[in-house]
Amino acid sequence: MRIDEAFSVVGPDAAVDEAVDAGYRPTAERVRELAAGDRPVLVRCAAPPDAGGRREPVELAEALALVSVYAWLGARVFATEHPRAARQALDMVASVRGTRPPAVARRGLV
Repeated sequence: MRIDEAFSVVGPDAAVDEAVDAGYRPTAERVRELAAGDRPVLVRCAAPPDAGGRREPVELAEALALVSVYAWLGARVFATEHPRAARQALDMVASVRGTRPPAVARRGLV
């Protein structure tokens, strides 16, 4: 998979050759350190699989919180079970950071 966008969202078990895999729910310090390098950072926002290969489902709110915080810290690739909602959260983070214009700009002037 190629990384062409500011942020990319992949499935929970996807492998991304170009990215440094930070693992499942890494610490903020680890993400910051890896993001300081030249390669994009992959963060897995899903629960790690158990010994049988099964994984517990992650609540939507939990996944979006993880995606948003890791994006703010500098991660660029996110593995999650909720790709559509994660993409919206990433668009919001980019808008708040000022790297993407908001979808709709309205002023409160009459």
